[in-house]
Amino acid sequence: MTDPVARDTVARDSAPVGNVVSFAAAMERTAEWLAAWEAGEVSDEVLADRVGALVASRDGARGFFVVALTGEGPLMDRLPEPLVLQLRAAGEGVVDLTARNLAMSSAMALAHGRAGDAERQAGSERVLARSRDLLRLLEPAPVKRYLEALLMAARDCDGEEVAFLDRWGYDDGQRAAIVAAVESVAQKRR
Repeated sequence: MTDPVARDTVARDSAPVGNVVSFAAAMERTAEWLAAWEAGEVSDEVLADRVGALVASRDGARGFFVVALTGEGPLMDRLPEPLVLQLRAAGEGVVDLTARNLAMSSAMALAHGRAGDAERQAGSERVLARSRDLLRLLEPAPVKRYLEALLMAARDCDGEEVAFLDRWGYDDGQRAAIVAAVESVAQKRR
């Protein structure tokens, strides 16, 4: 006989997410799904299908990336191929969020280093590395467009992403760190 609590959890977790999910709910679902995946209770394909439905909405994608990029778990360090395919299929929304995570984490790694907060600096550097690695796996054309816009904003203070950088108050050093991070996406892995 199947445990009814386990059955209800599986039913809820495998239910279609649809296009409307809150940021908080997306973070909660992502944490649950990643724990199940890490425990071997969920296959790569099932996780990929769930994440694919979740990242179909902006808040769903934001919630997923907050948990997946910042967490201690191994998912973003060894992305399963089915998940990469789902993230690629999700399109420009995923590219945009990943590029912004690259920019923010590079700027914050510098800020935390300046403040002498090695732990937070390491966390920001982990997000930076994961964002860079994911951008290398996503569709090249939108990645190129988004990164060029970030470069133009950070280096030349021009273009549509200037408002994004200004909103966070990044200084010249942080903007230089963003330029270096963007350029690192095109460099070969070592």
